[in-house]
Amino acid sequence: MFGGINDVDWASLEHAYGPADDVPALLYGLASPDPAERESALDGMYGAVHHQGDVYDSTLACIPFLLELVGDPSVEDRGGVVELLTSIGGIDLDGDDELDPEDEEFEYAANYAMAASAVTAGADVFLALVDSGDRGVRLAAPLALATLHGDPELVLGLLRRRLAAEEDAEVRFACVEAAGRIALRHGRLAPGVVEWLTGLTRVTYGAGVRLAALAQLARCAPGALPPDVVTGVTGLLRELRAEPVPASSAPERPSTLLGQLRERREAETAGRHAPWTADLLRTLHSGLGDRVEDRTALLTDQLCSPDWGQRTDAVRMSGALLRTWRGEYGELVGLMGEQLSDPEPRLADAAVLALGELFGLAAPAADALADRVAADPAGWVQEWPGGPPMLGSVVMTLARAGDRRAVPVLARLLELDEAPQNLGHVLDHLGEKALPLVPALRRRLGALDLDERLHDLAGPLLSGLTALRAADALPEVLRVLRGAPRYRKEWVVEQALRALTAFGPAARAAAPDLRGLLVGGDCSGAFAVKSAAALWAVEPGAPEVLPVLRTALSASELAVRRAAAAALGAVGSGAAAAAPALAGLLRAPDPWARTDAAIALWRVTGDADRAWPVLRAAWEALPGTRPAIAACLADLPEGSVEPVADEVERALRAEIASVRRHQAMDGGYGSHDIFTDEKLLALCRRALTREGPAT
Repeated sequence: MFGGINDVDWASLEHAYGPADDVPALLYGLASPDPAERESALDGMYGAVHHQGDVYDSTLACIPFLLELVGDPSVEDRGGVVELLTSIGGIDLDGDDELDPEDEEFEYAANYAMAASAVTAGADVFLALVDSGDRGVRLAAPLALATLHGDPELVLGLLRRRLAAEEDAEVRFACVEAAGRIALRHGRLAPGVVEWLTGLTRVTYGAGVRLAALAQLARCAPGALPPDVVTGVTGLLRELRAEPVPASSAPERPSTLLGQLRERREAETAGRHAPWTADLLRTLHSGLGDRVEDRTALLTDQLCSPDWGQRTDAVRMSGALLRTWRGEYGELVGLMGEQLSDPEPRLADAAVLALGELFGLAAPAADALADRVAADPAGWVQEWPGGPPMLGSVVMTLARAGDRRAVPVLARLLELDEAPQNLGHVLDHLGEKALPLVPALRRRLGALDLDERLHDLAGPLLSGLTALRAADALPEVLRVLRGAPRYRKEWVVEQALRALTAFGPAARAAAPDLRGLLVGGDCSGAFAVKSAAALWAVEPGAPEVLPVLRTALSASELAVRRAAAAALGAVGSGAAAAAPALAGLLRAPDPWARTDAAIALWRVTGDADRAWPVLRAAWEALPGTRPAIAACLADLPEGSVEPVADEVERALRAEIASVRRHQAMDGGYGSHDIFTDEKLLALCRRALTREGPAT
């Protein structure tokens, strides 16, 4: 085995961690009779040679030897090697994006292309694997063939024969999934695949195969799904609940990352009916896309299942649905809340995590959240080794939902030696309901020692007072502003500046201190902008402010220019002298800077004709700019939108009509995506009410 391996100059090749002279040992390890050595070698291949999906010159050099391993029946655990080759050779490059050989990405793209070519050239080795006696090999072979083999008709024939003979449920699903992948990759074969998949949905096949076929139809031909797909799927799930729970394997002490991942997977699925349904249902939901009503009905049924495993899957899929699509989710969220009291910790924890991303949309689950908070005082605070205390996730979710029952709990937490670091950040969602906390916030802030721990201890108190616009706390805030120690002083002062800005003219007594900051020797850049903005907030018309902001518009740092534009927008018409400089920023290379400048210019001059074209381009190309633009449109004085009113109205109405959330991404999301999107919708409605033409 491995003829010619010593002829390769491995030391001259590289992987993720440098010279690849250790790769031959990994390859030999994959062929070892010792299971632990094989797993360690496979872990090393993923960790270095194919690190995070990358393809290096050493990866290319490995391909012939990996194909040799796959073709040798005496090698055990070949399924893992098949999966490794599928990953190495299966990266789809976008043919529309031609890279210049001088581009730094060219080498990586070339490596991916060569890897795909090399593995595809040797893909005949996978043909014999579909009938292997090794379950792991049979499980990995279908996707390898669908992804890499050059004769998809031949592969489809093999998959259909294997499905008819196969007894293992997950291998059968792998065959169905592979057929769906072929339909997506080879459009000319799609009609035949769809016809076959449609046949598999009939009652002559087991519930698992029928569910897998429906999932693949949703993926590659949603229009071919039966009209009663929800009823059909819920019926299949009921059939699958009648199947026995598979026995759990003996626990291991994993020494590799792959072993840890396997242990986590086994722990996740232990005690569950048909745990593989989660993957099938995720595929189904992905294929259903914007069919929100169908998906909601399916998830509602899953959340009423007697099987806690199906409910766990439904909670997680509900979170994914709400992150991506807008809709009416009151009943669904209420059912998610009911899972909080389930004795199965995996289900309850999943519900807490999903509800934590909903903010105000979690209101239908507020009773369940409040019950959970009352039942678990020990969970009100999370302690982290070496880090500050944080709010417990259930308390935080209840507060983010705007429920006043969180307020007494937060009051108790303000009695602790150190307030949770993120306590202040949830008060904005409670609004006036949290005003009873102001005396405690003031008392705690006023009692803090002005020493090196101030930056940690004052943060949650200042952010809370800022959120509540508690101008009565001016004496305590000024004490911090004036007495902040040198250690991280600027951070503490910036927190105080935000509070003063929020207090507005009620904090006019702070004006002398703010003037002192502006003339201080260390007041420059972003710090100067924040100081000037705070001074204008507490004393509108302060003459020192505009010169500072106009100077900052020409700063070398982009962040300073953007901050200055935002501050000038807050000044409004009083900043007319800065209009030429703002107009110049409309031509900035950075689109975010152009957006900030256009918003500020519109607020300052009311010049819709210059501002709106920039904002319209940003609205279309950078969805992340839409909340700020919508806030500007909602706040503009009556009539100032009139020159572009029709275009503005179309943009706002199109946003409201869209089913997809404005920042929804495939394969990623942010913790505040739902909150930001709901805020955008509210701003669009307010902008239409204030400025939209009469209809």
